[in-house]
Amino acid sequence: MPDVKDMDLIREYADRDSEPAFAELVHRYINLVYSVALRYAGNSQDAQDVTQAVFIILAQKAASLRQRPTLTGWLYETTRFTAKRFLRTKIRRQFREQEAYMQSTLNESDTDGVWRQLAPLLEEAMTRLNEKERTLLALRFFENKSGAEAAALLGIEVWAARKRVERAVEKLRTFFAWRGIRVSTGILTAAISANSVQAAPVALAKSVTAVAAAKGAAASISTLTLIKGALKIMAWTKAKTAVVSGVVVLLAAGTITPIIIHHRANAEQAMASLFTSKTELSDTDNTNYRQLTGTTPAEMAQNFFDACSREDWSTVGKFWPDTLNDRDKKYLGGMEVISLGKPFKARISIAALLELRPNLRDQFRGMGNQKDFQGPQVYVPYEIRLKNGSIKKWQLAIRCDNPEHRWYFDGGL
Repeated sequence: MPDVKDMDLIREYADRDSEPAFAELVHRYINLVYSVALRYAGNSQDAQDVTQAVFIILAQKAASLRQRPTLTGWLYETTRFTAKRFLRTKIRRQFREQEAYMQSTLNESDTDGVWRQLAPLLEEAMTRLNEKERTLLALRFFENKSGAEAAALLGIEVWAARKRVERAVEKLRTFFAWRGIRVSTGILTAAISANSVQAAPVALAKSVTAVAAAKGAAASISTLTLIKGALKIMAWTKAKTAVVSGVVVLLAAGTITPIIIHHRANAEQAMASLFTSKTELSDTDNTNYRQLTGTTPAEMAQNFFDACSREDWSTVGKFWPDTLNDRDKKYLGGMEVISLGKPFKARISIAALLELRPNLRDQFRGMGNQKDFQGPQVYVPYEIRLKNGSIKKWQLAIRCDNPEHRWYFDGGL
């Protein structure tokens, strides 16, 4: 059914449980899903397990996907979430392998050599883009769509698609450079275009179709557990995106870019309503964080503020991977720490979150009667004196849930 649109196939499957329609969707996207899963997993068997789970999720959620212009972005995001859940227990080993890759010398004229350096970090780099940018790059480089084809699928002008690709590729290049992999945008795009999609095993499409079309009825217990975990991650990610719009627990444009709140009254009120509980970190928590990252949350906050006080932007950049603009430097520079409070973690109220973003209601339906959820941030209460003499009291949001196990500033200034 090469001329049938994705959404026609989705409707055919959702309305009539058409296995041929679902098989066609699997045929169209099996390589995309498998390739992303393979980059996360690092081996074919794990990648096949993740691929199976992703298409079961597609079968289960088919009815809610009717209005999307294309499945590419949704499948790419879902594969990332599923693979992230799958690899939670393997993240330390993955990081050591990435470090080994980064030690070797790059030859920019050898795209295969460049790709060996980029591949272990590509999915982490893609998380620094927003969903629109990830969808566009997936269309351009993972599905080899032309600029005009990608623009048409997304309903935007060709020039806008080109500019968005340029910005997204530059973000990737900056990410890799920050980790010691310095390549031009031309070499970067050539390496990704030439190597990003690997053919899935021939038998995988048939087994995926059979199990997923039945919405996982014949799936193994481990696969069903993986699906449940991936759906929770998807719900949490949507919730985290909602927090971006209204409170200080923020990820800008889908990345780890920190945001400084210069006008805090509304943000403070929203934050207070979102927190259902706060739990101070125990000595054991601090010990665990020290073993994982090298510092406790309080030490990280002190180091961050000290660097701002000295206007040592190189050190600040260790906690803030993107480029600081002049306004942020003016705001942060020369501050003085008056006091730091005890770090804590917090649970976020789903009801309060949905009051801010009612369009996310569908994302939480699979969470049953759950009233709140645990956010990934650690908060460090602070009181500082800015260079202009004004006093600020708030709480620094930081996090270390990344393959490098490094602290990042996540909002709260």
